[in-house]
Amino acid sequence: LSGLVRVRMFTLNDAHIFVEKEKAEDEIKNVLDLIDYANGKLGMIKGVDYRYRLSLGDRKDNKKYYKDDKAWDEAEEVLRKVLKESNAPYYEAEDEAAFYGPKIDVQVKKVNEKEETAFTVQYDFVMPKRFDLKYIDSKGGEKQPIVIHRAAIGCIERTMAFLIEKYKGNFPVWLSPVQVKVLPIAERHVKYAKEVTEKLKSENIRTDLDERSETLQAKIRDAQNEKIPYMLIVGDKEEKEGKVALRLRTGQDLGQMANDEFIKRVREKIDQKSLEI
Repeated sequence: LSGLVRVRMFTLNDAHIFVEKEKAEDEIKNVLDLIDYANGKLGMIKGVDYRYRLSLGDRKDNKKYYKDDKAWDEAEEVLRKVLKESNAPYYEAEDEAAFYGPKIDVQVKKVNEKEETAFTVQYDFVMPKRFDLKYIDSKGGEKQPIVIHRAAIGCIERTMAFLIEKYKGNFPVWLSPVQVKVLPIAERHVKYAKEVTEKLKSENIRTDLDERSETLQAKIRDAQNEKIPYMLIVGDKEEKEGKVALRLRTGQDLGQMANDEFIKRVREKIDQKSLEI
């Protein structure tokens, strides 16, 4: 195709970007920006929760790595240059590359202080050769692209494991599986508690109702153990005034507030992707 710049093909959460060799540097910069953006939205701090590893090949190992010293030198220098110009925290590791080219590994720190590779950005100059991939450049000539393998946050299961460790289960409101637990004090308050629950659900707030025949203290304790951000306690006074009593999972008691006021608070935390409750 005349004027082809790049094509993205998605498989699960991985993308393969076909790009002109001359534009690989810019594209990799875009990839690192995307990674920083996605991780930032999850509350991951660059240089604290994750850093980069420049994984290099071994020119002497022709069994493990494709033999093309010039291509390896050029590819490694592109990745190194991008990392330096992006002021990205990184280190270099010999003999950690893929067989088809060097890569930037996103190294996430686990709870035991050890690092694990969450996902990678790979510079692939081999597969286009093996598949004889070509495109027509702006001057009408044939050229061979390179392929950039990349993911924004990596395997979702592994990412969730990292987040569980990071937050110790105390997820930000927007990320919590259950954002609010409604706790009626007695059986006579269940009807009003259901009304509160349905109102919250209609606002797309993930809400559960605890209508068990347990003491209020037991319900609060269980909700805190489940690390639910907000507990709404409803009793005679709340039902009479159309309000709720708000308690945070930290144990802080914020007292009564109107239902709409609470909904506004939660929606702001969710919409702003706030890390605070």
